[in-house]
Amino acid sequence: MSLDDTPALNTLGFAKAPSDTRVVVAMSGGVDSSVVAAKLAREGYDVVGVTLQLYDHGAALAKKGACCAGIDIHDARRVAEEMGFPHYVLDYENIFKEAVIEEFADSYLGGATPVPCIRCNERVKFKDLLATAKDLDADCMATGHYIQRFDGDAGPELHSAADATRDQSYFLFSTTPEQLSFLRFPLGHLKTKDETRSLAREFGLEVADKPDSQDICFVPDGNYAGVIEKLRPGAAEPGEIVHADGRVLGSHEGVIHYTIGQRRGLGIGGLSEPLYVVKLDVEARQVIVGPKDMLATRIIPVREINWLGDAPFTSQDEWHLSVKVRSTRPPREAIIRPLSETEAEVELLTPEEGVSPGQACVFYAPEGSRVFGGGWIWAGPKT
Repeated sequence: MSLDDTPALNTLGFAKAPSDTRVVVAMSGGVDSSVVAAKLAREGYDVVGVTLQLYDHGAALAKKGACCAGIDIHDARRVAEEMGFPHYVLDYENIFKEAVIEEFADSYLGGATPVPCIRCNERVKFKDLLATAKDLDADCMATGHYIQRFDGDAGPELHSAADATRDQSYFLFSTTPEQLSFLRFPLGHLKTKDETRSLAREFGLEVADKPDSQDICFVPDGNYAGVIEKLRPGAAEPGEIVHADGRVLGSHEGVIHYTIGQRRGLGIGGLSEPLYVVKLDVEARQVIVGPKDMLATRIIPVREINWLGDAPFTSQDEWHLSVKVRSTRPPREAIIRPLSETEAEVELLTPEEGVSPGQACVFYAPEGSRVFGGGWIWAGPKT
């Protein structure tokens, strides 16, 4: 075959016809993944829709806005029927409980503030589901995440979404290079969520106006403490609210009801200065509060690092990048000093407030959109 006869790459990056390209679409039942599946089906790809049942959805049928509730499984199946491609529901309830929910509960009991959506992507969707996609002889797996994947000189690169307000790179930092080579994110280039909903209407999808999910799927009412108490009976042991100077200011009904940086709902009114939760002492069952300046953190210890740079992480003594320590905060300039291939000390050039163990620290290029991976914060504030 001459160079002129080489097939052009299709929109998913394969040198063959869409009809010869099998793509498994992870379908949550929401508008984003539904549009991805419908769009690829319309373009002629061999689409297979897969929805994961992640917990007992029988009790959640009436709870809209939870990505793994029963009504969402129904919505995903209906989209597949409308667009004419096969759809499967896989029971991942036990895997999800062991890999995500149990750690979520234990992290809160340990005084951390976990991010279970990251663990779900890392341990369930981009591990077990991705393996299932390969078992189905798929060429790739597509999701409705708002993030971009580009082919760079050294291999696939992860980039934040074109729409900064929808960007989900914080939740996908642990995607490995191997996983990234198999994944596709067809919505990452869209400028606004309205474009996604317009596509849903264009495809005639009934989910076009379905509300976005707001809460963690297994905590659809936002009551984290209630879920933990159900998983770990007796976990909410009462204790003292103590000022950093040693004064006992009041009592609480369980450390699990508090997070680092919290100001409202402390139950210690009548004080002249605003106080914030600055530390959770699980062993002593104490919630320690103090003035806002005690929340300022400059040094952050990070472990379980997933590195997405071209050169090895330990090939430099320092990496001058930007980092996010919470999903809702903009990246801040930082110096990252590798301690091993999976551990580092991150120095923020400008101190951040409310840095909490259990949150992710995600690395970004100082300029541009590239994501360089990240890791997990495992210790509290250090100035």
